[in-house]
Amino acid sequence: MRWLPCAACLILMAALVWADQKTPLLLPCAPASQAACNPTKQDLKEARAAFDRGLKLQEKDPDLAYEQFVHAAELVPRNINYITAREATRQQLISKHIVRGNAELESGKQVEALADFRTALKIDPANEFAQERVRDALGDVAPAVAAAPEVTEQSPEIAFEPRTNLASFHFRGDSKELLSTIAQAYGLSAQIEDSVTSRRVSFDIDNVDFFKAMATAGPVTKSFWTPLDRQGILIASDTTENRRLFERMAMRTFYVPNAATTPTVLNDVSNLLRNLFEIRFVTPNPKTSTLVVRAPRNTLDAATQFLQRLDNSRPQVMLDVKVYQVDATLTRNMGVHIPNQFNLFNIPAGALAALGGQNIQELINQLIASGGINQANNQAISALLAQLQGQQSSIFSQPLATFGGGKTLTGVSFDTLSAQLSLNQSWIQTLDHATLRASQGTDATFRMGSRFPILNASFAPVFNNAAISRVIQNNSFQAAFPSFNYEDLGLTIKAKPAISANDVGLQMEINLRSLSGASINGVPVIGNREYKGTITLADGEPAVIAGQVSHSETMALSGIPGMGQVPGLNKVTTTNSKLTDDSELLVVITPHITSRIVGQNSEVYLPK
Repeated sequence: MRWLPCAACLILMAALVWADQKTPLLLPCAPASQAACNPTKQDLKEARAAFDRGLKLQEKDPDLAYEQFVHAAELVPRNINYITAREATRQQLISKHIVRGNAELESGKQVEALADFRTALKIDPANEFAQERVRDALGDVAPAVAAAPEVTEQSPEIAFEPRTNLASFHFRGDSKELLSTIAQAYGLSAQIEDSVTSRRVSFDIDNVDFFKAMATAGPVTKSFWTPLDRQGILIASDTTENRRLFERMAMRTFYVPNAATTPTVLNDVSNLLRNLFEIRFVTPNPKTSTLVVRAPRNTLDAATQFLQRLDNSRPQVMLDVKVYQVDATLTRNMGVHIPNQFNLFNIPAGALAALGGQNIQELINQLIASGGINQANNQAISALLAQLQGQQSSIFSQPLATFGGGKTLTGVSFDTLSAQLSLNQSWIQTLDHATLRASQGTDATFRMGSRFPILNASFAPVFNNAAISRVIQNNSFQAAFPSFNYEDLGLTIKAKPAISANDVGLQMEINLRSLSGASINGVPVIGNREYKGTITLADGEPAVIAGQVSHSETMALSGIPGMGQVPGLNKVTTTNSKLTDDSELLVVITPHITSRIVGQNSEVYLPK
């Protein structure tokens, strides 16, 4: 049934187009508004164009269509077609945002739901249902409204009472005479200082009271006035020194809540009064959380009204921080190992006989019978046994080729032939998501990583005595606990937001610390990378505030000289190894304005 409001709105728009082609219906003209009754031809033409644009945008973009209808109705407020189109589109937008917000709230999307409810409330501030849905979606996260500064003490003021009659002035003459004439017209006595310069002036004004007359005559005569008593005033030349000497000032003391817990509040309010109202005498007192303000009565009244409507709660922002980390490692070994080493041996006849499978003892008996060795020479026999056994284990255990002749042969042993084909690849993907809430001007810190202990000092006795020997012998000696510090390793993000309109300024500090693998005197070396800067983002605009990409590649080649440099041939005649390591780190931050203070009410603004 959600299509019914849209269908009804389309039918109404078609009827309005048909009706507007004829003579448009006009509302009755209000007596106090002549501009609305008689719009110019340019206004009629511009309103008609805005209305046509709104009709074209009705289906594609209702928000822009609503703006066009509002503009047309402002130019020609009596045209009932423009007003009807504006109200129908407004109700359509309100219904769309509320329906979508209800669906998002049911699915757990609180931020998106609040944005839709707040948009509906912005279109129609008096919509009670939208206000109720905003409160339901906020729950306990709505910021508490702090009390506004209040007046605790003030100095008495002069009871100045000029006559309340209205007077008209058409004066040509001396400026001092003009000031006296104005004072007499309202039953006042004026004391004019010698600093007021006499000059010829022309002054024409009708039906004004005393304050309006003096405010108009001041720039003409270059003077200002201040009350002396109930029916007397002092007029002096308008200079900085004269205002400091003669201008009457009132004094009021304001109590500022939360100044004790937030010391910067007093300074912020003091700077606001100095810059906005040009008040020079503002004295903050942090111990009592008060401000003593001295200024002219009118200025002080305006500042008092401003402070009473001011809420010292700070705007708040939600920081959505996402840290993406991707690590990839590739290890590849491939190739053929061709034998590139050989050994030459002189092989005696006895070793050859052992190679033929004869027993060593039988071989020795044959040598004794043939007179090759003397049986009485035990040392020669032992040496022969050791030589035969050693040669049998070292030479014949590897591939062997022989050549030559005589009592001994020459043997050649070669290295082994082998092939390698291996591939290892790994990926590590990490996502850390954190949501931080911070008020304006305060730091929000996010840390991700570990705490690494670094040894500072250890305990060992520098001399030995009888007591130490006893506790060591009976195993009751306990060394003192060593001293060490914890160092934060990993990623640290510190942000200080400054909210203005729909933008958020962020003072960012990013610190990335890790072990470098080296050490000095047993103390590990910590690698440090820092970033400091300020960025400005729109409400809901994401930004990559830090990115780190590292790439390392190691290649090794082993083989026969010459053949390893031939392209193509080196792939099969040599052994190739390749190690690739890629690491990426991205930090994405998205600010969402959750509250902005207006007057004494806390209004909630969330992203669309």
